[in-house]
Amino acid sequence: MTNIKAIYFLTLLTFTLTACVETKGDRTILGKSYAEQELKSALTDNSQHNVIDNKTSIIKDSLTAINIAEPILFSIYGKDNITKQRPYENYFIDSYWVIGGTLPEEYLGGTFLIIIDSRDCKIIRLTHGK
Repeated sequence: MTNIKAIYFLTLLTFTLTACVETKGDRTILGKSYAEQELKSALTDNSQHNVIDNKTSIIKDSLTAINIAEPILFSIYGKDNITKQRPYENYFIDSYWVIGGTLPEEYLGGTFLIIIDSRDCKIIRLTHGK
């Protein structure tokens, strides 16, 4: 049965690559239909290879965690608002990155808080105080 799945997968992959491939300059573009097939497969077939196993941290350091958090925070709260909260507090606790902004002493206002699961990059909490 496994060989049949492998043959089916290779046939599908070959068909997809030959039917949907475009070139743009010196790059091969697989196209939106290929992306849609991959998404459907990822959502329905758990037997495929996947680095994310919900046990192993894929965000291994604070710099990576901040590089993931900042674009999200910038788009919601504004880049100026968030960068004024540097340096950030960041802690790795039980496979979660807990990152928050800081304010100068005697400054009134709130800061952001984002909690990211290091195993799958899922945002557990995202908020900003007033």
